[in-house]
Amino acid sequence: MKKNTLKFNCHLLILMLVFGISNVIFAQEKPLPKAKTGAFWEHVQFGGVFGLSTGNEFTDITVAPSAIYNFNDYFALGTGLQYSHLKQKNYYTSNVVGGSIIGLFNPIEEAQLSLEVEEIHVNSTYADLYNNVKKSFWNTGLYVGAGYHADNITIGARVNVLYDKNKDIYGSAFMPFIRAYF
Repeated sequence: MKKNTLKFNCHLLILMLVFGISNVIFAQEKPLPKAKTGAFWEHVQFGGVFGLSTGNEFTDITVAPSAIYNFNDYFALGTGLQYSHLKQKNYYTSNVVGGSIIGLFNPIEEAQLSLEVEEIHVNSTYADLYNNVKKSFWNTGLYVGAGYHADNITIGARVNVLYDKNKDIYGSAFMPFIRAYF
């Protein structure tokens, strides 16, 4: 089952890359160049994630603001914060707090490559038959990603090259994403 999932995820990533490259080949219009000024804040973009999932006595709330600095049309560097609260009533509670540093490279306007280091602290409590089991640990991720970039939004996927299914909080090394900076 895991091989099929990994194979599907790889095919999805290849499909997204091919779609992005074919879109570049057939593009007719050239975008306007970005303003060239020395003001720091004119090169900063803000974005982030707010996620809310509920159902059947389960809650998942995520808040993750971020900002990037665009050095030029090709390179950007940024940082982000993350907080997540997950709860399955009478079984599981987890709080995740951390931060990340991300580097973005746009070799062409429609393609974006990313490298991100994430460090999060996880506090979890599980209920078993006799008592609660508490776990507290740090989790480090090194993500390599690629996506289709249009205007301020990128749709793509990333892979955690440090993923260890026995130690990682996430269920898979592969993660699709939608990234937006304004």
